[in-house]
Amino acid sequence: MSRSPTPPPSTTPTPEEPPADSPRPERFREDLALRTVRHLALRIGPRHATSPAFAEAVRWTSSRLRDLGYDVRRQPVQVPGGVSWGVPVSRGVSHNVVATTPRFDPTAPYLLVGAHLDTVPPAPGAEDNASGVSVVLELARLATSEGTRLPVVFVLFGAEEPRGSGDDLHHFGSTAYVERLSPVERSNLVAMVSLDRVGVGQAVPVCTGGLSPLVVQQQLVGAAAAVDVATTRCTDNQSSDHWSFEKAGVAVARIGSTPYAAYHGAADLPGVVSESQLRRVGTTMWRWLTG
Repeated sequence: MSRSPTPPPSTTPTPEEPPADSPRPERFREDLALRTVRHLALRIGPRHATSPAFAEAVRWTSSRLRDLGYDVRRQPVQVPGGVSWGVPVSRGVSHNVVATTPRFDPTAPYLLVGAHLDTVPPAPGAEDNASGVSVVLELARLATSEGTRLPVVFVLFGAEEPRGSGDDLHHFGSTAYVERLSPVERSNLVAMVSLDRVGVGQAVPVCTGGLSPLVVQQQLVGAAAAVDVATTRCTDNQSSDHWSFEKAGVAVARIGSTPYAAYHGAADLPGVVSESQLRRVGTTMWRWLTG
């Protein structure tokens, strides 16, 4: 009786591992964002829109964005004198800091993400609004290495804080920015998101002022759900730079606005800002920009 040949031993293929030097995708770094909060609130401090401290904040953030490879321009904004949170402030020139990639084409669809850089006179402004600025800068860093679904213009607005009551004495920087958009630039601006007071709370507020279609709000809520972040919604928030764009017919949302005890006061220091909340906002925004 002849024996059947012994079959060769079976082997299970070993899955190939990626090369050791394969780069990992970048992620939102809340620790880097918190460093920005500390620098603006502690090293620079209160920075109303026409103050020397604000000018220093403009120089510092402009340098950060240039170091990331962006083309940066400073857009001058004439600001009247008035009273800001009980403190007289002088008229003068403030600035928007506008960052675009070197090959940015405003004749094609794009997104805009912004945050105001100024504070009211008494406040070092860790939450209001170094928190928003910190997320903008971190998103700008990520965008240079990972890319986004549409080109993004990043803007740090001057003179958001009021110098009196009513729309005419509020949001000077964003109003000037919208007024200077060409018809082509305005028609290709798909959506604008304002990041304002984004470091307090455990849920992420996503709001509009009541005029905008809710598409951006819905997209952001969906992006948050995809990264397991809780949100709240409102449609009556007109207290940030999104309102200037919303009045001009741009689809917008504001992220942020959870109440906190140190609002517009000297106690608005980095300890107010939650690193976890910066992460929630940052990962939500990054999902929206890339999804």
